[in-house]
Amino acid sequence: MPTVNQALPSPFAFEPSKTALVVIDMQRDFIEPGGFGAALGNDVSLLADIVPDVARLIAHARMRGWQIVHTRESHAPDLSDCPPAKRLRGQPSARIGDKGPMGRILVRGEQGNAIIDALAPIDGELVIDKPGKGAFYATRLGEELAMRGVTHLVFAGVTTEVCVQTSMREANDRGYDCLVIEDATASYIPAFKEVTLAMIRSQGGIVGWTATLEQLLEADA
Repeated sequence: MPTVNQALPSPFAFEPSKTALVVIDMQRDFIEPGGFGAALGNDVSLLADIVPDVARLIAHARMRGWQIVHTRESHAPDLSDCPPAKRLRGQPSARIGDKGPMGRILVRGEQGNAIIDALAPIDGELVIDKPGKGAFYATRLGEELAMRGVTHLVFAGVTTEVCVQTSMREANDRGYDCLVIEDATASYIPAFKEVTLAMIRSQGGIVGWTATLEQLLEADA
């Protein structure tokens, strides 16, 4: 059983056949200029910087035969799954469902809602459209993982403090052991990333473990 000995707060052991990589929301709307993230005034290059490391992580997971899950924060075209409490927050000029340079913001089927080409899913990988921040809320993810006998989850994606952390907390409540790869996650506000990583591994790993990509690759060579 591979063990990431340098994970924090303690070594993280996992069985590859029961492990899934969950890549959160690596979508054009969040990562590329002209998308939702940029429209909110964020520096999207901070998220784009992790793409090579996420690509390396995905390639490793494919080679090792892990289940791979990609999520997209997305809504139905009629916004029936997007409550006003979510849609009406943020910048009035860039709200969910509004028309943007890459189509309607965070709406399924629009160009901006797609996962970026460099990290595109391949056949056999799960793609989960989630209407909330967490990957388990109002999705089939829990059922899909249970059918595959998954017990351990490795997380990557954006943003660290919102959708990644929310999904990890949901997973922790459901009994999964969770590891987030530090250099394969990012925030528009770097200080938020660092605080979130500290929160995840605090108090003996109250939410889960953290490790670098190299530490994981060394353990699972």
